[in-house]
Formats: sequence, C-alpha cells, structure tokens
Amino acid sequence: MEISVSRKTHFNAAHRLNVDSWSDEKNKLYFGPCNNKNYHGHNYDLIVTLTGEIDKETGYLFDLKILNEIIKQEIENKFDHKNLNLDTEEFKELNPTAENIAATIWQILRNKIDTKLKLKIILYETERNFVEYNGY
Repeated sequence: MEISVSRKTHFNAAHRLNVDSWSDEKNKLYFGPCNNKNYHGHNYDLIVTLTGEIDKETGYLFDLKILNEIIKQEIENKFDHKNLNLDTEEFKELNPTAENIAATIWQILRNKIDTKLKLKIILYETERNFVEYNGY
C-alpha cells in the first residue's frame, strides 16, 4: 500500500526573470514587471511530498522531523531572504522562474532522500500561481 506524507514550509526570496541573450525591450515585453532590474520578491510556500510504503517496524513512511531538518538545511538556509539571481549558485546561469526553482529544489532534495520514495514538489509563488514537479 502506497501512502504519502507532506511537509509544508516557506521562504522569502527576490529574483529577476531575464534572458541575457534577449534585448532589454524583449525581456520587458515577455516578463513584464518580473523583469524589474531592481528585482522583486515573493513569499514562497513549499510543499514537499514523499510517497512509498509504510515501514512495518516504525509505522512511518519517513520521519517528518528528519524531512523538516533536510528542508531547513538544504532549501530554507540556502534560499530564504536571498536574491536568487545574485546570492545563489543554482541560479547564476539559470533563470529563476517558479518552474526552475521547483525543479532545482526537487534535485537538491532528491540527492538527500532515498530513491525508493517518490518525491513531489509543489511551489506556490503566489496564492494563485503554483507549480508541481515530480522529476518526470
């Protein structure tokens, strides 16, 4: 029997959506206010979901205290109150769209969580705009 557990957290970060090979005009037309050269910020909500089989001995799929520690160390400490474009290695060359942020978070966490568990990331950029990524 497969079951899922989730941990919800949040982080605040600034970014600028920009394609370096495009003109300023094309970037402004395509990305609108998200291309502000002085950056802009979001209060991101992050939901990390693990799916798999319940451990018969512990009754857990995964210890949520441990998941919380992994998320805090690998995501919150890395991205919270940062300018993603300027302060992080992950987005020095990668446009920090919600899609790319979610996929990057997935990859970081995938390297820390046993691959016998399915991993899904839901990242809310705003209350109404969110992306889901499960590695496929």
